[in-house]
Amino acid sequence: MANIAIRLTCADYAKLAPLMIGDVKPEGVDLTLIHGTEGSWIARAQMLQRATGDADVDGGETSMAGHLRRIVNGDRSFVALPVFPLRNFCARDLYVRKDGPIKAPADLIGKRVGMYDWVASGSIWYRHFLNWVGVPPDRLEWWIGDVEGAWRARHPGDLPARVHAVPEGRYLVEMLVAGDLDAIYTPPRPSLYHPKNGPIVRLFADTRSIEHEYYRVTKAYPPQHLVVLRRAVWEADKWLAKVITDAFIENNRVFAACIRNFPYASPWLDSELEEAEAVMGAGYQSDGYEAGKREVDMFCRQSYDAGITPRIVSAEEYFAEFLEG
Repeated sequence: MANIAIRLTCADYAKLAPLMIGDVKPEGVDLTLIHGTEGSWIARAQMLQRATGDADVDGGETSMAGHLRRIVNGDRSFVALPVFPLRNFCARDLYVRKDGPIKAPADLIGKRVGMYDWVASGSIWYRHFLNWVGVPPDRLEWWIGDVEGAWRARHPGDLPARVHAVPEGRYLVEMLVAGDLDAIYTPPRPSLYHPKNGPIVRLFADTRSIEHEYYRVTKAYPPQHLVVLRRAVWEADKWLAKVITDAFIENNRVFAACIRNFPYASPWLDSELEEAEAVMGAGYQSDGYEAGKREVDMFCRQSYDAGITPRIVSAEEYFAEFLEG
């Protein structure tokens, strides 16, 4: 029996290299990963859009929040696989003016904070982190808009009370420097960021320590993206869900072995890997339902608490088709 050809989109994350170059192959599947290049945020956004919007591909990397909204709207046209190509902590993405009034998390309360989107996966985890550091998101004045103009992620739709759209022609970075915002939350580093010379710096200069503590307390390494399959593809061959998920799990093992044995991508990567495993365990990049269930439940609860979804979706409902197969 001939292999089934599957085309999935994704960003060009180094961790996916074994699947991209064919060192790892899902059994019975000729898998093609269509990916961006040069770590481009714009290319990544295009890959995310193509995963669900391009009929010529069978799925791919997409937003966890976007899939959650489809579920609560009764749209099961895509099947979620417990594969999380993007995980990221949140302290590192919070920026302030070097000469501004915000020196500690408590200083944010009542202040103006810019963010790239209100309903994106990252913004949901940002609010989870703010709650954890004692800053209730509903005690901030939020401004939603483009970070600097080159990268856009904002979803259409009405914004809730105390959440404002950035005026046309203005950007979060420029507003922060001008003093019209007190902080901004953004995944891409602002072009004016510099850890010592500013004018934009991180609120948490030592992001490592605060993120270590966040993980110690919550046991969450926040997943933000997952992989989906078109429902028609899954219904024709339901075994694909498990086989493709297993291939991503094997990909993680192969990539981990590579960087462990050849840790030369940066001078101190060996020490970084040892520290990450000491804090989080060897399986911190794990894919699979059991590996992600707790964090997906946390994500869905935070989405409900933020008013983004009208009800709480469980991990079992989120991955219902995968579990069925």
